[in-house]
Amino acid sequence: MFSKKHSKPQTQIDSLIGANTVIGGDLNFSGGLRIDGQVNGNVIATQGKPSTLVLSEHAQVNGEISVTHLVINGTINGSVSASEYLELQSKAKVSGDVHYKTIEIQLGAIVEGRLLHINAGAEDKVVSFKTGNSE
Repeated sequence: MFSKKHSKPQTQIDSLIGANTVIGGDLNFSGGLRIDGQVNGNVIATQGKPSTLVLSEHAQVNGEISVTHLVINGTINGSVSASEYLELQSKAKVSGDVHYKTIEIQLGAIVEGRLLHINAGAEDKVVSFKTGNSE
């Protein structure tokens, strides 16, 4: 009856960046990714495919993040975009703007930037008016 096009979160972690690992450069992925280490670069999921990124409390990302589902318990220095769901856990710290569709924030999470809601449906609801004289 009602159909909402939400991608389901990726429940399986396909890749892991370990606690003692430092990556320099952009990281592109699809599926599920967990970061326990440090990434100095952007973390971007393949567009059009469901993706889940989990940042543990020891994780640090110095760059932008763009995914469908995001769980943060670490530190991000850069803007964040979660096109479906964002969870900020108690030890999360984000220094940058946060774009989200659905958000959950736990007590203790810190955001130093703007929270900006993604309204995907607004583009579909554009109304145009015909102007002119009705003679």
